[in-house]
Amino acid sequence: MRSFLFVPADSERKLAKGPASGADALILDLEDSVAADRKPVARDMALAYLKASDRRGPRLYVRVNALDTGLTLGDLATVMQGKPDGIVFPKCVGQADLDKLATWLDALEAREGIAAGATRILTIATESAAAVLALAAQPARHARLVGHSWGGEDLMADLGALAKGPAPGQYDDTFKLARTVNLMASVAAGVVAYDTVYPDIRNVEGLRAESRDARRMGYGGKIAIHPDQVAIIHEVFTPSDTEVDWAKRVVATFANNPGSGVLTLDGKMLDRPHLVLAERLLARLGG
Repeated sequence: MRSFLFVPADSERKLAKGPASGADALILDLEDSVAADRKPVARDMALAYLKASDRRGPRLYVRVNALDTGLTLGDLATVMQGKPDGIVFPKCVGQADLDKLATWLDALEAREGIAAGATRILTIATESAAAVLALAAQPARHARLVGHSWGGEDLMADLGALAKGPAPGQYDDTFKLARTVNLMASVAAGVVAYDTVYPDIRNVEGLRAESRDARRMGYGGKIAIHPDQVAIIHEVFTPSDTEVDWAKRVVATFANNPGSGVLTLDGKMLDRPHLVLAERLLARLGG
């Protein structure tokens, strides 16, 4: 999956529009986009949406409220009745938090007759200083995990930072660290790294530039906060025909020369890291 799109779960209009965005997955949001007094309504609306969906469109994830709110288990107890494809887990602080969520999902899947392990998890893994340090110390892993994403807005608040950097798309070292740690932890866990949201909805070129920067680093996708952002994200994170052709030829070259460690293609040296990169690029085509 290249894109996730946040949709406030208490907005009937935005829920109805979500599938038309073309996003690979929708995130029915119970957390930051929903006011405190609307959270019970959002739970019920998310459940109704899940039950009404024919599941032929984008995958449906639900962002629950963070553990420190005391609302997480109640969110899960409601929305798991609708068999979501996955849960987005905000303010996850390392392996212990991930394991707690997974244990709750074990029980709720059994209650609802859902196949064990079917509900996947995407964490927002860097929303506090403690979370960044925990992820750096021990990359969180789990069989349910599809990816880690990093969060800049909550991290800014936790740090007491006045901004994430001197200008849009330019990050101070603390936020560069969070972005880098998230990428490395994702790779170490064998999952996709998803870049954080780009909050300036009207700045199309800014979104494109940040997406290209993320993809160059090794990120596999990005989270959107507006339907108009999805097309740009797909443009950047979909491998081009030229890239696919190169990857296929690299794989074929190694397949035709078993036992060779170093080869040449188009006059350039190839070794095993090029094969790994080519295989990873082709794997994204089926995402």
